[in-house]
Amino acid sequence: MTTEPHDGWTRRYGSPAPEGLPRNDVLDVLYRHRSVRRFGPGEIDDATLTAIIAAAQSASTSSNLQAWSVIEVRDPDRRDALARLAGDQDFIRRGGVFLVFVADWARARELAHRAGEPSDAVEYIESTIVGFIDAALAAQNAVIAAESLGLGAVYVGAVRNHPEQIADLLELPDGAFPAFGVVLGHPDPHDRAGVKPRLPQRVIRHRETYRLPDDAEIAAYEDAVTAYYRTQGEPRGWLRAAIARVRDAASLHGRHTMRRSLERRGLSSR
Repeated sequence: MTTEPHDGWTRRYGSPAPEGLPRNDVLDVLYRHRSVRRFGPGEIDDATLTAIIAAAQSASTSSNLQAWSVIEVRDPDRRDALARLAGDQDFIRRGGVFLVFVADWARARELAHRAGEPSDAVEYIESTIVGFIDAALAAQNAVIAAESLGLGAVYVGAVRNHPEQIADLLELPDGAFPAFGVVLGHPDPHDRAGVKPRLPQRVIRHRETYRLPDDAEIAAYEDAVTAYYRTQGEPRGWLRAAIARVRDAASLHGRHTMRRSLERRGLSSR
């Protein structure tokens, strides 16, 4: 381990790394994370994906229940159908593989039924939350593993735009719900997307008790994000997008019906 300042931190926060900050290869991979939406040619072989899924399964999971699954989609026709249901985002078609992470209580429910036991607890919101958390933890491990191997990745929350249709397309049983997707592939060398600035730690990191940020802290971050997007040729910042996201149900792009979709797919979340 070294304590040298490094480029990943500087790009993430727009400032030099603090003196004495630990450094190792894992931290460097994490600091360099960026969403890749432009992919070059090349398959992801089965051995590589097997290692990535093993990393996903190495994530923490509530009570070792492992209440998640992942659907590996390579077939061009199925990927095209998924892309159309998930915002018609072309990078879903162009990546090496599309992984759909699933909050999955179908497996445990089936095992309970085989044992002649009820599975009433699946119907409570705690179980729904556990399934989504388990899926998210697993996916983050998978993304880190992929990036450590030189691959690019991007999350696809738009899988929840039409979750019932996607569940049908993937033949998910009741109790299994598509949480989000992840596209993996070889980054296009001409992709200009960089490391996007994050909120300063003093905004996210609370010591002992919570405090809301002051206007100066948010203004400084707005400047940093606006400068980043300027390098991408986009005239945008962060603040207006954050406010728009919480303004009303329209900002959810059709996902305001999520509870109904969960109920229809066997996760009543009561």
